[in-house]
Amino acid sequence: MNNITVVGAGLAGCEAAWQCARRGVKVTLLEQKPLKKSPAHGSDSFAELCCSNSLRGDSLSNAVGLLKEELRLCDSLIMTAADATRVEAGTALAVDREGFSSYITQKICSHPNITVLPTVVEDIPEGRVIIASGPLTEGRLAERIAGIFGDSSLLSFYDASAPLVSYDSIDLEKVFFACRNMEGREDYINCPMDKEQYLAFREALALAEEAPVHGFEDSRVFEGCMPVEVMARRGVDTLRYGPLKRVGLTDPRTGRWPYAVVQLRRDNSEGSVYNMVGFQTHLKFGEQKRVFSMIPGLENAEFLRYGVMHRNTYIRSPGLLDSFYRLRSDPRISFAGQMTGVEGYVESTASGLYAGIAAAAELGGRETVPLDRRTAIGALSEYISKGGETDFQPMNVNYGIIDTEIPGAGKKEARLLAAERALGIVRDWEERVVHNEDNR
Repeated sequence: MNNITVVGAGLAGCEAAWQCARRGVKVTLLEQKPLKKSPAHGSDSFAELCCSNSLRGDSLSNAVGLLKEELRLCDSLIMTAADATRVEAGTALAVDREGFSSYITQKICSHPNITVLPTVVEDIPEGRVIIASGPLTEGRLAERIAGIFGDSSLLSFYDASAPLVSYDSIDLEKVFFACRNMEGREDYINCPMDKEQYLAFREALALAEEAPVHGFEDSRVFEGCMPVEVMARRGVDTLRYGPLKRVGLTDPRTGRWPYAVVQLRRDNSEGSVYNMVGFQTHLKFGEQKRVFSMIPGLENAEFLRYGVMHRNTYIRSPGLLDSFYRLRSDPRISFAGQMTGVEGYVESTASGLYAGIAAAAELGGRETVPLDRRTAIGALSEYISKGGETDFQPMNVNYGIIDTEIPGAGKKEARLLAAERALGIVRDWEERVVHNEDNR
């Protein structure tokens, strides 16, 4: 039977379902919304962005930029949606949060090969299945997954999201529009601080009361989502060299860089909502209002959403999953998304795409040739399937795991040449996959 079940309509699940469906596979997509939502979700739409609305850098000099281009070559639904709902964010690819999810939901629900069933999944479905239920999987399904791997193979870390602010509530007399090191761009609102304001803010943040999170330890937070209050406690200047760095942001009223800068990035196409860049937090809501209102321009800010923290569970994947994210002990089951140990929206998408393509080929009686470490998709899958089994940690894609060796080229030149090589490899690979499918 040329059928597959996908569990979860997040980024990875939607991408996996899309890749299977466009290859003629009949997909049953099981999603618990709108019947039930996790603590991090608020919308009924698919592929909801719970944290930032940024998919990070969009240049080939950045590994995630290369990964995006590889996904585009493979007709990624998530990348198509991101490009269609893009909002200005300098060199980053940021999206209209609601428009992005709505676009994907409409595409998934209207595809003739995809049947969406709202249901709370409590067991692993029979037949060929891709489990993309996310790092917040709980209840009986979580128990069943734990039964497959054993408790020692399920790990966890803590993730956090930043607050959203109403544009109309920002005091524009105290802020300025600028994009770091890019003159003429007005993609970010910048809230400048002098030294006295910064020191007072940093002290208040370091002493603010946190919301209780069961089992929380600073050492178990993914570094890319470190709460600002944790950074504030690490040292007086930690924030100034992190999310509040001033480099490249000239205040037009003074002609100088401020002592510190809080940046707000547009969160929707209308520009009515902005998110606080790098302000992941697990402070109590009242404390967020009190402390963040100390930021110049945000004294009377209306917070449309406060920051929250949640526990993410992931698999110690090396030795348990193969390079196509299939369970080695039972290849009818694949996993995709953050649960596998990839970290980030784009990385989750890549795992869903790769798992979906491999599953579709398998159901069609073919075996897809894997991509290797010369590509970002291949390097990520190799890290998941072959990385260190004892010290395995969630990983963003980076040039450290990609083979960028180009004889005679310097580091910067080698990365760009390696990126072009990777795109050629993926382009040829995708064409072979399509050719094989067209002639099956």
